Amino acid sequence: MAPESTAPRRALPRHVLVTGADGMIGGALVERLLSHGVEVTALGLDFDSTSPAQHVIVADAADDAVAEAAMYGVDGVAHLAAIAHPSLAPAREVFVRNTSATFTILDRAGAAGVTRAVIAGSINAFGVPMNRHPILPAYFPLDENSPIAHDDAYSLSKWVDEHTARWANSRWGIDVVAFRFPLVKDREALIELNRELLDNEREIERLGREGWSYLVLEDAVDAIVLGLTTPVRGAHTMLLAAANTRLPYDTDVLLDRYAPQVERRRRFAGRESLVDTSVAGELLGWTPKTELDASANVSGAAR
Repeated sequence: MAPESTAPRRALPRHVLVTGADGMIGGALVERLLSHGVEVTALGLDFDSTSPAQHVIVADAADDAVAEAAMYGVDGVAHLAAIAHPSLAPAREVFVRNTSATFTILDRAGAAGVTRAVIAGSINAFGVPMNRHPILPAYFPLDENSPIAHDDAYSLSKWVDEHTARWANSRWGIDVVAFRFPLVKDREALIELNRELLDNEREIERLGREGWSYLVLEDAVDAIVLGLTTPVRGAHTMLLAAANTRLPYDTDVLLDRYAPQVERRRRFAGRESLVDTSVAGELLGWTPKTELDASANVSGAAR
């Protein structure tokens, strides 16, 4: 477990713009911020229900005029809007919309004098998990320096977003935290997905590329709040994940079966996670609070 940050906390921003507020993480973040008395502007393309935010904008985050207007009175930004999977649109659309939205939001935020932003990245940013070719990570645990092998537009867009954050920090002085999220769901949804996963050996093998990682929704929201309140300077990329894997097997057993040729940079105890979250721990004081136990029914995989 990473040591907790000794950096002092600052208060939450008075007014936060949340893009992708019509999504799962965005909606949960809006509710959390409101519970702390924060004024929220919620920006999204398709709200299934009425957002509780004080200000709601139904528009594209990549629209420059929309982004500029949305910054009115804002002193913190959580940019979560994105096409979330390469299968959801043609490759060019995925890449262009994702990268243009991130550029536009960070550029307009910087120009408006906003000093802090959090952006939703992905564990896929290093390219291996969604690569069409039969490759595996260079080593475990995964970290922010894992060698890159891009093969899909979504993963590439998330990697470019991290560089856009560095550009925005240099250009405007805005501090940006880019989180590489794994699979994020609420606990009940994760349990159901894992039950289905246990009967799909091919999918278990594929998910080994991302270390069978996951994160419970509340822990993801916790990280975003810390990203908005911890006074770290610059632009930083941080991996997040629960403290164990999704599967009810020891981590070494999984690696022996599905990735025996991959370098192991340390020993793994029990179901210990294959994602190194020490950067988030050291800079933000973040640690995952919730993990799935091993009580799911066991099928024939990885016995």
